Amino acid sequence: MTQLLTRPAPPVTAAPAVPKRARPRRLPTHLTLLLVCGVWTVPVLGLLVSSFRPAYEISTTGWWRAGEGRLTTDNYRDVLATGGFGTALANSLLITVPAVVAMVAIGSVAAFALARMSFAGRRAVTVAMIALLALPVQMTLVPVLRLYNAAGLTGTFAGIWLVHLGFGLPFAIYLLRTFFAGLPEEVFEAAALDGASTLTTFLRVAVPVSGPAIASVAIFQFIWVWNDLLIALIFLGGDPGVAPLTVAVSNLVSATTGQGWQLLTAAAFVAMAVPMVIFFALQRYFVRGLLAGSGK
Repeated sequence: MTQLLTRPAPPVTAAPAVPKRARPRRLPTHLTLLLVCGVWTVPVLGLLVSSFRPAYEISTTGWWRAGEGRLTTDNYRDVLATGGFGTALANSLLITVPAVVAMVAIGSVAAFALARMSFAGRRAVTVAMIALLALPVQMTLVPVLRLYNAAGLTGTFAGIWLVHLGFGLPFAIYLLRTFFAGLPEEVFEAAALDGASTLTTFLRVAVPVSGPAIASVAIFQFIWVWNDLLIALIFLGGDPGVAPLTVAVSNLVSATTGQGWQLLTAAAFVAMAVPMVIFFALQRYFVRGLLAGSGK
C-alpha cells in the first residue's frame, strides 16, 4: 500500500501593519476651511435674519437677538410693491437667461472646433482668445459704447445680450476647449470610422459627455451676468423699463440714503436668492466640470 505524502501548507503570516497617518496633521486644514466657511456664511445668515425684522429692531439690536423680537414679511412685501422691483426681477431674467444660453451654445461649438478640428490659424486664434482673458473689461467700455450709440443699441435687451456674450465668450471657450481636448481620442476615431460628420460627432459624442463642463460654464456666466451692475448702468442707462435687479437695488440705496435697512436687506436677499438656488441645484455638476476641465 502506498502512502500519500502531502506537502504541509505554508504558515499564514499576517500582513505587515500599515502605519496610520497622523490625523492631527489635517486639523489645521479643517479649522481653516471652517473659518473660511464661517466668514462667508455668517454675513449671509445675518442678512437673511435682518430681512425679516422690523426697522426699529434692526436699528436698536443686533441680528443675533432676533429671537427676542418678532419676525415679519412686510419688508419683502414693501420691496416687491415699490420701486419697480417686480419689473426689475423680470428684466434680470430676460437679460441673464438668453445671454447664458447663447454663450453656452456658441462657446461649446467654438471650443470643439479649437480642440478637435484642424484648420489654418487655430493656434493663433487660441492664443488671441487667452489674451482676451487678461484684458480688463473696463478698457473696452468706452469704444464699445460709442459703437452702440452709433448703431442705436443702447438701452435695449439685444444690446446687453451682445455685450455679455462678447465679454463672456473667451472664458467659456477656454474652459470648454480644455474639457474637449481631454476626451479620449479613440471615441472620435470610432465616430469617424462609422461615417459620422463633424456636426454629428459634436452633437452625439461630445455634447452628451460634456454636461458637467457645460453646467460649470453656465453657472459661472449666470452668476456673472445676474450680479452685473457696471455694464447694465452703462449700456442700459437708468430706464426702469429695462433695468435689472442690481440697478433697482442701487437705486433703492440712493433713495433711502442708506437708512432703510429693512428694505435694503430684503432687496439684497431677493437679488441673492436666484443665483444661490441655481448654484446649489447644479453644485455637483459644477465641481465635476471644474475637475474635468482642469487639465488633459
